[in-house]
Amino acid sequence: MNLTKENVKKICGIILFTVVVLVIVQNYEKVGNAIGILWGIIFPFVLGGIIAFILNIPMRAIEKLLFKSKNGKQKKYARPLSMIMTFLLVIGVIAGVILIVVPQIGGTVRELTKSAEAFFPKVQKWAEDMFSNNTQIHDWIASLQFNTDKLMDTAINFLQNGAGNVLNGTFTAAKAVVSGITAFFIGLIFAFYLLAKKETLQRQVNMFMQAALPEKIVNKITYVAKLSNETFSSFITGQCLEALILGTMFFVTLSIIRLPYALLIGVLIAFTALIPIFGAFIGCIVGAFLMIMVSPMKALIFVIVFIVLQQIEGNLIYPKVVGGSVGLPSLWVLAAVTIGSSLMGVAGMLFFIPFTSVIYTLVREWTYKRLEQKKAKENNNDESNESSV
Repeated sequence: MNLTKENVKKICGIILFTVVVLVIVQNYEKVGNAIGILWGIIFPFVLGGIIAFILNIPMRAIEKLLFKSKNGKQKKYARPLSMIMTFLLVIGVIAGVILIVVPQIGGTVRELTKSAEAFFPKVQKWAEDMFSNNTQIHDWIASLQFNTDKLMDTAINFLQNGAGNVLNGTFTAAKAVVSGITAFFIGLIFAFYLLAKKETLQRQVNMFMQAALPEKIVNKITYVAKLSNETFSSFITGQCLEALILGTMFFVTLSIIRLPYALLIGVLIAFTALIPIFGAFIGCIVGAFLMIMVSPMKALIFVIVFIVLQQIEGNLIYPKVVGGSVGLPSLWVLAAVTIGSSLMGVAGMLFFIPFTSVIYTLVREWTYKRLEQKKAKENNNDESNESSV
């Protein structure tokens, strides 16, 4: 191999990379601790970036809707007013859900307590009849007593004594809570700064990349960033709209057929539907549990209603609302949800679907491009062989 200047650079780069890998492998504990410290420092800013990205979706819509022709004073106040309206909208949605759900939960707990008092003796009588031939089991079942007051007192005592002592005696937990709240507020402030100066920041990043990187790489990074932004925005918008529609469908349907807990189940399913694939089924399990305490027949009717509405949502609404926003086959959606939930829980489910979609799109484009290049190369070889003959 000729030791040209370019080859010497490549050799030096390989040696440097090998040395870095060896140092990391030999000192993996120290490197892991350093990465943990670094992540703790940058986490509030990463969180702020995520908040800014999510809030930018409604803010952009508000800005386009209310400030179409930005000139003069409108241009000056469009961004601050859009940010304030977006913030108030988010706070209003959260407050509205709390005002709806909390009273409903309180009433539901009271009703479940009464239902359980009536439901337990029926189950006990059914179990006694089933095991009437076995004296020991029959007597044991007959000796069971369900006392709601005693259960409530036990739970309150645990919260006051057991859990209270644990929390009071654990400095780490308190420190983690304070650290989390601090990180959230730092992230929120950083998010507002990003939203207010997003065009300026975008221009500065583009200028830096053009100065530091080759034009081909800059174009590739810009394309990937644009694709990621479009995919994530479409997914979040479609998923939220689909969850709202599904929750409304359940509330209206359960109200029409006069099943209990219509509002609570509607809100619950709207929130759990934000979790792809499995979310709505979590709402179904909770709703069926609530219904069965009132009446097993109503629980059966609810499950049938859930299956019907889920089919309508899956075959008609979801393809129209979310559609091909993520552009992933069902197999890859399931894989993304499984991997995301294993790594990051619910947040991982929401993140990995659009993330996998971006990777899938890039790999598909690369594959098609390589196939076209190979086909063109084969055609050129065939033409050259024919000309030589």
